[in-house]
Amino acid sequence: MSSLRNAIPRRTHKERAQPHERKKFGLLEKHKDYVLRARAFHQKEDTLRRLREKAASRNPDEFYFKMVNTRMVDGIHRPKSEANKYTPEELMLMKTQDIGYVLQKVQSEKKKVERLNSALHTLDHQPENNHVYFAEDREEVKEIQSRQLEKNDSLASVKVPGRIKKKTAASYRELEARQKRVQGLEKLYSDMALQKELQKSGRKRRLREDEIVQPTSRPVYKWRAERKR
Repeated sequence: MSSLRNAIPRRTHKERAQPHERKKFGLLEKHKDYVLRARAFHQKEDTLRRLREKAASRNPDEFYFKMVNTRMVDGIHRPKSEANKYTPEELMLMKTQDIGYVLQKVQSEKKKVERLNSALHTLDHQPENNHVYFAEDREEVKEIQSRQLEKNDSLASVKVPGRIKKKTAASYRELEARQKRVQGLEKLYSDMALQKELQKSGRKRRLREDEIVQPTSRPVYKWRAERKR
């Protein structure tokens, strides 16, 4: 009996295809797709219903911690301004930490630039052959010189592989980019250091152009000399 049952071919269920006149609308939605879409729709409806019930049953006089840092403006809770959130000492400490981080990045980039410079300098300036030759007469001197000229010509005619040329060009581009980055970081460091000094106590004023000894595009300040006690 079991052998007969296995011999009977089983009928497989086939999803109907999209009719020919509706091919332009894409694939026909299958039953499993409809189940997933309906389940997601009802889940969203249940979430919205629970939120509406929670909002309707909420006590308007109930305290919550956000009230401490907000105030009512035209019926809407507005957060308080955080402009004076930190004390001058805390701001000075944060600025000092930022300046230290920028200085660390400047030093790191300078080291990378130095390594690239030395590597490219080694590639561009190969050490010359400084061997000392001894000759017994002028004829031997001329022969040695002619051999050296032939050797130099043969070295000059050797073609550098393309991959080495590409690698060298990429190294030069990286060197130029890092040099620009160092310049930008140094400018940022000097600006931050100036802003930190301006935040310190003491009378100061910005010098006019005719008062600056060495002309510069950056602002120059002068602090009033104070007698230390």
